[in-house]
Amino acid sequence: MLAPLPDSFVATRDGLHRLAEHVIAPARYRVDGHISLVATPGGFGTPTFGDGERVRVDGVELVHERPGTSTRVGITTLSAAARFVGVPLGAPVEVYTPATSCEPDAPLGVDPEAAGVLAAWFELGDAMLAELREAYATHQPTATALWPEHFDLACQLGDAAAGTLANYGASPGDAVIPQPYLYVGPFAASRRTGKLAAYPWGAAITYEDLAAAGDSKGTGIDFFLEGAALLLGQP
Repeated sequence: MLAPLPDSFVATRDGLHRLAEHVIAPARYRVDGHISLVATPGGFGTPTFGDGERVRVDGVELVHERPGTSTRVGITTLSAAARFVGVPLGAPVEVYTPATSCEPDAPLGVDPEAAGVLAAWFELGDAMLAELREAYATHQPTATALWPEHFDLACQLGDAAAGTLANYGASPGDAVIPQPYLYVGPFAASRRTGKLAAYPWGAAITYEDLAAAGDSKGTGIDFFLEGAALLLGQP
């Protein structure tokens, strides 16, 4: 069952988005040149990088893991988070244009209840995308990644030359759809027709609709599989 979205959800989501763009992704980028993040226990963060380092969010705490040690601190501001991790503050603008502002000393406003709902959403999205990738394993699925500038979990399936390539993802919400949602976004505009034309990018199903369905995970997987079948045929 999906928990109701608390009133603090949007503010918490936006605060954690800033943290992802300006502290967490840069912590990985400075070591291995990559920016992608992943769902992690209690939230999201980097995969292990360098010599076994990882930076992640666990609820309302920022966790810094290194071989033999793990430290954590409450999430307050970007400047405090950057000092804790030991990285210069700010997104690597040579790689992506941040979607959020970098206000070093502004409170990030992360609420425990909302952070828990966001973590559960990323966990659910990760599980649903794993099933999709397994079902369409012969269609060159990419690894699921959380991109800091978009702040959603996504993977790709299909062949660009054949017009079947699409993004499949779990977004925590944005300016177009304020609540979390799943989406299927064909790269080729000509494939955005019928059920794949509900939005400019393709199809979506909202958190509210998934919650109303009762079996949220099953409904979400069916949504992904239907989108993939329309583009790729049955697995």
